[in-house]
Amino acid sequence: MSKTGDGNFFEDFHIGQVIKHAVPRTITVGDVALYNGLFGPRFAVQSSDVFARAIGYPCSPVDDLLVFHVVFGKTVPDISLNAVANLGYAACRVLAPVYPGDTLNAESEIIGLKENSSRKTGIVFVRSTGCKPDGSKVLEYVRWVMVRKRDEAAPAPGDHVPRLPEAVLPTTLGDACPRIDVAAYDFTLAGSRYRFGDYAVGEKIDHVDGITVEEAEHQIATRLYQNTARIHFDQHSAAQGRFGRRLIYGGHVISLARALSFNGLANAFHVAAINGGRHVSPLFADATVFAWSEVLAKADVPGRDDVGALRLRTVATKDHPCADFPLKSGDEDDPAVLLDLDYWALMPR
Repeated sequence: MSKTGDGNFFEDFHIGQVIKHAVPRTITVGDVALYNGLFGPRFAVQSSDVFARAIGYPCSPVDDLLVFHVVFGKTVPDISLNAVANLGYAACRVLAPVYPGDTLNAESEIIGLKENSSRKTGIVFVRSTGCKPDGSKVLEYVRWVMVRKRDEAAPAPGDHVPRLPEAVLPTTLGDACPRIDVAAYDFTLAGSRYRFGDYAVGEKIDHVDGITVEEAEHQIATRLYQNTARIHFDQHSAAQGRFGRRLIYGGHVISLARALSFNGLANAFHVAAINGGRHVSPLFADATVFAWSEVLAKADVPGRDDVGALRLRTVATKDHPCADFPLKSGDEDDPAVLLDLDYWALMPR
């Protein structure tokens, strides 16, 4: 009998199924350094222990997206090893800061299933949670992913598409980071003088720069998260698939766009929630990623006079800078668009 596994296929899932994912992961300063080397984020709170301590952290917290990717990576062997594509995200909340030395586990619940008309694949909706060994939660999110069927003739488990919130309520964002001492927040060292009150709803920000993606770096990044999805690594299999080459993990685009957003949003130091996100089109090596953001809303965070919440829509594109788009509704359907991400970021007042 084989001791190896080939992952779950669509017909292996059922509503209410709870999966405790293998391999706890202790995040180290080495992981943080490698993540920074791959993406180049420059947000001061995550870059400097001295800066972070001055405003109230015990040390620099781990980048919110690194935490997201590590938790996501834990889920891949059970949820999306046989995925065709990861399609989107919703209801993602950062529930507590993570620091180097913290260990993360992950657990998922299947909350929706829908077989596609081709009967070759189906959509799996899953709510995943990242937590520390004591059970305290640091992250939760919903994603939906297209998964192959093992047997096209297998009966569908029954369609159920969950209702998801349009956005995370700003009233739930207060625990995402400790209270900060705004008087000690050095805006010069942070790289920008603009704070919460300097942004207006409807404002659009061109992040200007582009980053060309190399084959090796996206695979290193994906291995950093222990994400084992074959489509990102196995060129032999990929050559026979839908795209004919290795597909870059969609989270790679999110991290690139977030790093690019520093130019214009340098003090948006904390991603507190992701309201929704779509991977509009695939990314492959040698393409250049650009990004821009729009301020969708501003909100007070109850019980917090130190930070406010900006609701941002960040769009990432391939080989087309912001100037190529009029930044209007409908741009998300352009084939150059890679990512359309709606999220809450906290910023000093």
